[in-house]
Amino acid sequence: MILQKGGSPIVTNKRLCLASASPRRQALLAQVGIVPDKVAPADIDETPKPRELPAQLAARLAYEKAAHISQQTADEPDMLVLAADTVVSVGRRILPKTETRNGARDCLTLLSGRGHRVSTGVCLFAGGACVAQRLVTSRVRMKTLDAHDIETYLASGEWQGKAGGYAIQGKAARFVTRIVGSYSAIVGLPVFETVAMLAGVGFTVTEDGESNGS
Repeated sequence: MILQKGGSPIVTNKRLCLASASPRRQALLAQVGIVPDKVAPADIDETPKPRELPAQLAARLAYEKAAHISQQTADEPDMLVLAADTVVSVGRRILPKTETRNGARDCLTLLSGRGHRVSTGVCLFAGGACVAQRLVTSRVRMKTLDAHDIETYLASGEWQGKAGGYAIQGKAARFVTRIVGSYSAIVGLPVFETVAMLAGVGFTVTEDGESNGS
């Protein structure tokens, strides 16, 4: 495809694979006019390594997810692979992606009335190699949650599979008193940094909102 930028034509034919099944990440990309040509979740072991810090875990998992899917798309040399991972932590303690109601309750009880960090790593592969990585860490503070707050939120089901047991873009938004950093990174993908990474390898969005991979 030929795009116009500053009066000079740029020839590019790159396509994009999102190595994540997260509807939140797809929605954030769509918000800025990017629709992946392929969505391929990376099934990897996400267990933290001994003494691994939360931010290190987020960066490593994003890299490993991108690398895993890049191997699967090795026969598609024009395919970029974008992966991300989000880790919620209190101090050095990494909170899980909650799968049970009790697990989500434990997370919300821990987060109640205190600050925590949300680290999102992003990695881009092209031609089988890592071409760009970013790590964005934001701080979030929640109000003190009473039993009604927690049980009402648990009843919503939003906590399922969410890092730290909550989704800031959903009903848990009413609990958040302060954010320092990137809201989109807390949701699951730092949009500014991601668009800059893609632009760096020639994948851009046209003025009518269409990505060159569509």
